[in-house]
Amino acid sequence: MTTSERSGRCLCGAVRFLAQGEPKWVAHCHCESCRRATSAGFATYAGYPAQSVAWTAQTPRTYASSPGVVRSFCGQCGSPMSFAGERWPDEIHLFAASFDAPDGFVPQMHVYIEEKLPWVHLSDEVPRITQNPT
Repeated sequence: MTTSERSGRCLCGAVRFLAQGEPKWVAHCHCESCRRATSAGFATYAGYPAQSVAWTAQTPRTYASSPGVVRSFCGQCGSPMSFAGERWPDEIHLFAASFDAPDGFVPQMHVYIEEKLPWVHLSDEVPRITQNPT
């Protein structure tokens, strides 16, 4: 692995990936769909060009969660692995926490802030966007 590569995996290690280069963006998503897919208050993604990411062990299973959206997960442990949507062709959104070194990511925005849960209190200075930017 070179310094421009970042590796990651699911909880059990069956699904592994390697991402080349730096992400295009890093964001916290507060939409209901992402919250339900992760069973968390919000999801933090790192957006990469799809051609920059390779699955290096088992390929994750996929689920079409809504029209034009495919989410991937580990078929063994169930860990969510990625999001891909027609709205962002040729892009894959990986969960920042699934990287082996997630502390290297700095979120640049909160998206779908109007769907934020009332018990999530944000104290950072990261921009808040009503919907996801195109």
